[in-house]
Amino acid sequence: MHINIFGASGSGVTTLGQTLSEKLDYPYFDSDHYFWLPSDPPFTNRRPPEERNAMINSEMAGMQNWILGGSVINWNNNWQFDLSVFLYIPPAIRVRRLQERELERYGDIIYTDRERNKLYNEFIEWARGYDELITNSRSLHSHKNWMNNIKTPLLVIEGDTTVRERMELVLRKIKTI
Repeated sequence: MHINIFGASGSGVTTLGQTLSEKLDYPYFDSDHYFWLPSDPPFTNRRPPEERNAMINSEMAGMQNWILGGSVINWNNNWQFDLSVFLYIPPAIRVRRLQERELERYGDIIYTDRERNKLYNEFIEWARGYDELITNSRSLHSHKNWMNNIKTPLLVIEGDTTVRERMELVLRKIKTI
């Protein structure tokens, strides 16, 4: 079983992916690990697409089951997902989660250091724009377009549901495939 979980930043993709990984004993792959080069501050240098795809394909090679978390709609990697799961959370809740997560991860430096504050504010503004952007980048518009073309099972989970509720919905969907 090859599962892709995707949605806006802060929608709970990683949390659900890791929880399902533990429950199903499937390895979890986070697209951010492949998309971004290690850096300080983090998430500022993109990995070249050829390198990113080679890296993830090498790590997934020969695995019968896996979960891939993240929006990989423009990766041109020819994955065949058995199930795609889209998570949607109201913007205000999602942005509040991101603000709390950033503070928890990095501490006050996101406020006190001029460059880190700039990066933090740019990230939050980008995340706020998810629902309104009409682009090919990571946006609700691009995700809806992608979902309209998915030929394999798709599960859409909307609202501020618990991780347990989400996991149960995915497990029920898997039983029907």
